[in-house]
Amino acid sequence: MNLTSMKNALRDPKRWKRWAIEALILIAIVAAIAAWRNSGLASGVAPPLAGVRTDGSMVELGAGKTARLVVFWATWCRVCRAEAGNIEAVARDWPVISVAMQSGDLTEISAYLKERGLVVPAVADDDSDIAEAWGVSVVPTHFFIDPAGNIRFRTVGYTTRMGLRARLWWAQTF
Repeated sequence: MNLTSMKNALRDPKRWKRWAIEALILIAIVAAIAAWRNSGLASGVAPPLAGVRTDGSMVELGAGKTARLVVFWATWCRVCRAEAGNIEAVARDWPVISVAMQSGDLTEISAYLKERGLVVPAVADDDSDIAEAWGVSVVPTHFFIDPAGNIRFRTVGYTTRMGLRARLWWAQTF
């Protein structure tokens, strides 16, 4: 294809219409998959979440002064390992409640965190009671809680630092 035929192809309104339709179909498919992945997850007022973290501190989720991130992860999850740096970075600026699902007791989780140089303490959920109350069956799963204690966003799978921060900002601001 030479330069002239490429220019003519780009000026063709039928081609642009076809590209627009294809883009809309792709967006609809991605949105449908996201909706399916989030089905069954807790929504509305955040379910209770209380426990002892790996650093010995108590955590209890309720209304607060700022938006918070609740992240469900597991030591055996490769995606969770890839995302750990994102969670650590966000935790420097926002409160994060980390829940380690099916990953052993507090001692085992503490050893895992220390081995990888991670500082965000975690609540152990080895029997998945907390995860079940939140409707979580896949890790990583993220909940963005506004200051009133309502779930504003839910995501499943790898989430970027910018994506985490943007959702927390939105939950805090609006």
